[in-house]
Amino acid sequence: MMTKKTISASRASLILFLCQMITALEVPLDPILLKELSQPPTITQQSPKDYIVDPRENIVIQCEAKGKPPPSFSWTRNGTHFDIDKDARVTVKPNSGTLVINIMNGGKAEAYEGVYQCTARNERGAAISNNIVIRPSRSPLWTKEKVEPKHVREGDPLVLHCSPPVGLPPPIIFWMDNSFQRLPQNERVSQGLNGDLYFSNVKPEDTREDYICYARFNHTQTIQQKQPISVKVFSTKPLTERRPTLLTPVGSTSNKVELRGNVLLLECIAEGLPTPVIRWIKEGGELPINRTFFENFKKTLKIIEVSEADSGKYKCVARNPLGSTHHTITVTVKAAPYWITAPRNLVLSPGEDGTLICRANGNPKPNISWLTNGVPIAIAPEDPSRKVDGDTIIFSDVQERSSAVYQCNASNEYGYLLANAFVNVLAEPPRILTPANKLYQIIANNPALLDCAFFGSPVPEIEWFKGVKGSILHGDLYVFHDNGTLEIPVAQKDSTGTYTCVARNKLGKVQNEVHLEVKDPTMIIKQPEYKIIQKGGQVSFECTIKHDRTLMPTITWLKDNGELPVDERFIIHKDSLAIMNVTDKDDGTYTCVANTTLDSVSASAVLTVVAATPTPAIIYDRPDPPFDLELTDQLERSIQLSWIPGYDNNSPITNFVIEYEDGMREPGVWHYQTEVHGTQTTVQLKLSPYVNYSFRVIAVNEIGRSQPSEASEQYLTKAAKPDENPSGVQGIGSEPDNLVIIWEPLKGFQSNGPGLQYKVSWRQKDVGDEWTSVIVANVSKYIVSGTPTFVPYEIKVQALNDLGYAPEPAEVIGHSGEDLPMVAPGNVQVHIVNSTLAKVHWDPVPLKTVRGHLQGYRIYYWKVQSLSKRRRRHVEKKILTFSGNKTHGMLPGLEPYSSYKLNVRVVNGKGEGPASPDKLFKTPEGVPSSPSFLKISNPTLDSLTLEWGPPTHPNGVLIAYTLKFQPINSTHELGPLIEIRIPANETSLILSNLNYSTRYKFYFYAQTSVGSGSQITEEAVTIMDEAGILPPALGAGKAMASRQVDIATQGWFIGLMCAVALLILILLIVCFIRRNKGGKYPVKEKEDAHADPEIQPMKEDDGTFGEYSDAEDHKPLKKGSRTPSDRTVKKEDSDDSLVDYGEGVNGQFNEDGSFIGQYSGKKEKEPAEGNESSEAPSPVNAMNSFV
Repeated sequence: MMTKKTISASRASLILFLCQMITALEVPLDPILLKELSQPPTITQQSPKDYIVDPRENIVIQCEAKGKPPPSFSWTRNGTHFDIDKDARVTVKPNSGTLVINIMNGGKAEAYEGVYQCTARNERGAAISNNIVIRPSRSPLWTKEKVEPKHVREGDPLVLHCSPPVGLPPPIIFWMDNSFQRLPQNERVSQGLNGDLYFSNVKPEDTREDYICYARFNHTQTIQQKQPISVKVFSTKPLTERRPTLLTPVGSTSNKVELRGNVLLLECIAEGLPTPVIRWIKEGGELPINRTFFENFKKTLKIIEVSEADSGKYKCVARNPLGSTHHTITVTVKAAPYWITAPRNLVLSPGEDGTLICRANGNPKPNISWLTNGVPIAIAPEDPSRKVDGDTIIFSDVQERSSAVYQCNASNEYGYLLANAFVNVLAEPPRILTPANKLYQIIANNPALLDCAFFGSPVPEIEWFKGVKGSILHGDLYVFHDNGTLEIPVAQKDSTGTYTCVARNKLGKVQNEVHLEVKDPTMIIKQPEYKIIQKGGQVSFECTIKHDRTLMPTITWLKDNGELPVDERFIIHKDSLAIMNVTDKDDGTYTCVANTTLDSVSASAVLTVVAATPTPAIIYDRPDPPFDLELTDQLERSIQLSWIPGYDNNSPITNFVIEYEDGMREPGVWHYQTEVHGTQTTVQLKLSPYVNYSFRVIAVNEIGRSQPSEASEQYLTKAAKPDENPSGVQGIGSEPDNLVIIWEPLKGFQSNGPGLQYKVSWRQKDVGDEWTSVIVANVSKYIVSGTPTFVPYEIKVQALNDLGYAPEPAEVIGHSGEDLPMVAPGNVQVHIVNSTLAKVHWDPVPLKTVRGHLQGYRIYYWKVQSLSKRRRRHVEKKILTFSGNKTHGMLPGLEPYSSYKLNVRVVNGKGEGPASPDKLFKTPEGVPSSPSFLKISNPTLDSLTLEWGPPTHPNGVLIAYTLKFQPINSTHELGPLIEIRIPANETSLILSNLNYSTRYKFYFYAQTSVGSGSQITEEAVTIMDEAGILPPALGAGKAMASRQVDIATQGWFIGLMCAVALLILILLIVCFIRRNKGGKYPVKEKEDAHADPEIQPMKEDDGTFGEYSDAEDHKPLKKGSRTPSDRTVKKEDSDDSLVDYGEGVNGQFNEDGSFIGQYSGKKEKEPAEGNESSEAPSPVNAMNSFV
């Protein structure tokens, strides 16, 4: 802001300029900010001043502007208002001022030639565009003329005139022949700037009839052609040589005017025999370096970006062996107006002062004129806050009505400049445009730039702070930029932290935090080394890097700064590159590049491939030890060590390892200090205080390490205060009334001097106590007794020795000892989710009663009794722990229909608190487990006896049992499913009215009020019928539960079985005989044609059918597993039986013995409760078939 002091007129302009720099404020291009602030119009895009348009396309005259509110647009043409609405061919683009003139449908571009100007206006002012001159391009035809042939004597000069038509813009000229091939040009024959073709002297080969001049009009993309010119060269002997004369320019002098910034072209074309050579000089000066070019075989001098300094006399000299001639061109450089200081937008607060400065230069000097809102300022409405002083407008005590757009016009005879600059009077509190909590990451020892882009009117003042309670930043460590940016020129690790930017003006204050992270630089600690390798050998380059642990590096290998060859001989490991079977092509430079997101480092090494070593081979060995060690430049914290290398024994020394001995603390023990490259024989070593140093050097080559050198002289460094404090400081309590402070003690050199001790300080946090301190030595722990239970303490441990204290240590927070929690959780509630899951809720205990670090809550729960068995059991408590300050938890794995108790306790680092009162809850009924067993016994002709045990886990009150069963025929098909409901108090059942000699499958399960439990399955077979009497049809009557006599013990049944066995034996003998004769049963033929993969033969190993197992109730029954309840059925002598061919629905015979339903493919569907059975036919059924 300008100070209200009297100033001299001579200093007024300077001070006003400085004031402008201080008070002027650009409105940032922040989209959200621009939407909120009122702003005068600003022209953002416009067509060029001299706008040549294609007459074949629509004319588009651009005019785009921004402002708030959005501006409206109007146009003038040739200085008068252009009424767009009255011309149907003219439209304006939506939300724009751009004109589109439609000439594609019968319009003529010539009708719209003229000077156009656009005005963008809103309530805050009006901005205007340049004067845009619209001209359509022209490509006229050549005027018709009669072209006479040219007859020229050999050696004479010749000029072929092109004289192209005048176009807009001017055409590009070139000479071609009838085949559209460019005519060759050289020092003798060349085209001038005017398009004419000049011959310094003609030769017989110049004779041709198709010298054609072409004019290309780029704007309309057309080419015009002149009539071909015929040239005939006739010879006369001898040729007469002559000195040069100029074909162009004529005379000895000429003048040339060019505008500043343009390209200056000067031309001299001479004739003569021999062909002259052209040379250019500037009288009284040198041709400008880097801007001077020679074209057209040095006949044209080209100087780009000319300035007033290029004015002067330029001489071209044409010379051949007979003499020379010259021409002097006086060049005058004029200048259209150009900016020295263009006016800039000005944002002011009410009552502030400011200036607009418009300074331009040119030759001649331009005239400066001002407009406001597009109107000359002399006739514009008066504004008492505004005063015009030549190229400056001074504003004082502006008000909101002072907002306007000012135009500065700088013009001379060669052109003009027009600039819009608005004055926007705003009263706006500060705003920070940089995003909050922005993170900056940089590498240490590099500059850090923290942004604080801001806006406000008046211009806010910017201050920076570090940390939450940090003081304002200032001093040489920081650079504060005018745009609010804070620069830390050399950021270090301790520069990491949170920085706060505060912007304030008289209307308010705002702040923003950004975060800076300073990372360790990436370093290559083991670089690739120079290698000499024999052809056919293998070589390895190492590249070990050290990087910041938060950055992820990538390592890339290059060969000769390019990618590695795609070759399997190149093997890239984590920190090395190996090349196998080396060839001559592998010779080159190999570079290891380590990249992170923030930095990149590289190191290179050369590989030299040599031929195989001739015999005898060179002996390679470890290097000899270095010698003549010398200590110089002895300082408190550093010293220079130098040495002389020993012989390398034919293997170059790759590096030197420097070791040190501490003669005071560990005499005779050598430690690694550093290492340097094998070409280095001097190193600056960093030293620690209070150490009696000796040094030695070890040389290393590819073979190995040398013997250590002789030790250097001793050097004792002075003692000093400690540089650092102990690390790992913690405060924890071992008892409820103490605080144990522990730390990692300093080691070795870290003491920096004698008398190392530690100052241990503590105080209770947030109570305003003074620090309590004690000094201890030779310990790493101190116990503070008599503390309150579990309260926070501020702790610090500082190192000191006989020379003083280390820097002030950082504070850490610790806690005194924990005690058991005092209170049990309250309001324990149990919500039953289902029969095996419950959700427990409780109220958290007050944190102050935890008396330690809250680790969570622990639920103890146990089963009291099963409600179905009504007896207590051994109590087995279960424990679930829920971490953190949770107030609920789930109890899984509960048993249905049981009574449980639980309690909840809070847990800290010391242990558990008291338990809440036991909470009793009950789980609802569930479905029962399967019955404990199912036994089937006492088979008779038509009955079976079933016995079972109740479920091991009833999970509720049993209400019934359900029995389902179905017959299985000889083709493994299942018959109708029969269901019987049995009272819950029954444990056995007799099934009667069953079919004789039939296998049945049984499904048995228990039920509670919730539903059915798991089923148990079993199979059994009724015995064979007496005297072959056919039983009733399968499923004809319902099986009845009754008591039956066991017919297996009756004599008649035993006799029947013997007769059946005899018949089967006879049949098997007959079948065996027929098979040996090659006979086949009709059924067997069908089986051969339609093999059934489900039919399998009996087991061949033991002659028995496979045993049935119900271990997996829901799997298909195994083939060949039909065994009656006594578990053994003998196999007859014959392996062939009609049993193998029975695939009918029921596998029965008619009364006349004929087989029913051969190979019926239909099978019954599996019942809902059971799985499909595909077993082999029962041997009992087979016997019944032949009764």
